[in-house]
Amino acid sequence: MDHIVFLTGRLAERSLQQVLGDMAPTPFTWEIREIGLQVAALMTADMIRRRVPLPLAATRMIVPGRCRGDLDALSGHFGVPVERGPEEVKDLPQFFGREARHFDLSRYETEIFAEIVDAPRLDIDGIVERARVYAAQGANVIDIGCLPETPFPHLEDAVRALKARGYRVSVDSMRTEELVRGGRAGADYLMSLNLDTLWIADEVPSVPILVARDPGDPGSLDAAIDALLAAKRPFLADPILDPIPFGLARSIARYVGLRSRYPEIGIMMGIGNVTELTEADTSGINAVLLGMAAELRVSAVLTTSVSLHARRAVREADVARRIMHVARDAQVLPKGICSDLSALHAKRPFPYDPAEIALIAEAVRDPNFRVQVAADGIHVYNRDGHAVEGDPFALYPGLGLESDGGHAFYMGVQLARAEIAWKLGKRFDQDQELDWGCQVEVERSTSDLDCWAAPGSTRKRS
Repeated sequence: MDHIVFLTGRLAERSLQQVLGDMAPTPFTWEIREIGLQVAALMTADMIRRRVPLPLAATRMIVPGRCRGDLDALSGHFGVPVERGPEEVKDLPQFFGREARHFDLSRYETEIFAEIVDAPRLDIDGIVERARVYAAQGANVIDIGCLPETPFPHLEDAVRALKARGYRVSVDSMRTEELVRGGRAGADYLMSLNLDTLWIADEVPSVPILVARDPGDPGSLDAAIDALLAAKRPFLADPILDPIPFGLARSIARYVGLRSRYPEIGIMMGIGNVTELTEADTSGINAVLLGMAAELRVSAVLTTSVSLHARRAVREADVARRIMHVARDAQVLPKGICSDLSALHAKRPFPYDPAEIALIAEAVRDPNFRVQVAADGIHVYNRDGHAVEGDPFALYPGLGLESDGGHAFYMGVQLARAEIAWKLGKRFDQDQELDWGCQVEVERSTSDLDCWAAPGSTRKRS
């Protein structure tokens, strides 16, 4: 049986003891070592090396989740695996639950076509830059969107510029002349061809995306599919996803029917009609749409990032396709796999209840302010007292920071974050930015605990 040593600080020791006790029976034996510091989050790999004596009578060692430093080097020093636990002690049960089943989020089945909808109005550099942004968010194919009644003299140059940089490219136009031009310039895909324009597939080697003459005419889509199946040509078929309230449910039924009639063909789903045209947070919409895509084994989705409320739609689709692929293949609900699509609310926002925070506050013996959030509001405490409010402005007069500008600014930031977390039901950790999931790119220096974060501006000496 494994014997695990848990390292902690004085303030968290009692809580860690309670959590591990409540987890009984555990498939391991354990012991807790408080290594002589008050706040566990300040623990570093160098400190552990100095303060934990050898030999270590254990098969594993778990250090606090915010412990910075090279844990591989520590593993070599102690001769046992050294791992970071969760950032909050209260999350240990979930931490060990996840250990039993690892989900591989590197795999997916559905590719993402990201459309540059206003390509004719951009110069080549603008098109290339947009493609770079979309690819960085997870796009597999860059779709060059043509515009009705808008000349596109540099279409061929745009295709060649993107291909030269290693991108796969599709051209999306309602004009057959532009589709032929794009195909001859080297586009990998052309959208959208119907039964009347299928001749274009004989003119260029690009893979066609097939649509019906009219969304209400599935027979014409089937005829185009049958023609390319007979010709042994690759293609994708798109029954067209309609926006709310103009036939979304009916169009989903078209996808289900198409998959039933053709179990093996590649299908495309244009999800931008729903994400762009619904004024709601797109992360949840993308989760549902990519969940349907996973069930129907949709080969590709076409998404856009035009409206500012949908500016992270490509990244959300990338996260959603990985989560839904895991859920489908493992036959589990899409819960507990990855929280990156939960931007506004946390599954367990308040790990400590007010009574537990009060016990921690009683043990504090220094003047440094601690900020925590519980269901009853924002808690601020140090050796001189403990206050709870829902409004940071109500807390500020009791802090006594009128003559300490740097500290006042620091506390203002922490209390503002705490208020947001309390009102939304998000996890708040002092000195950490709020977690907005895949909506915000996090700099490596702040997220990688093998690296040291630069000091904040209020901690730098003038």
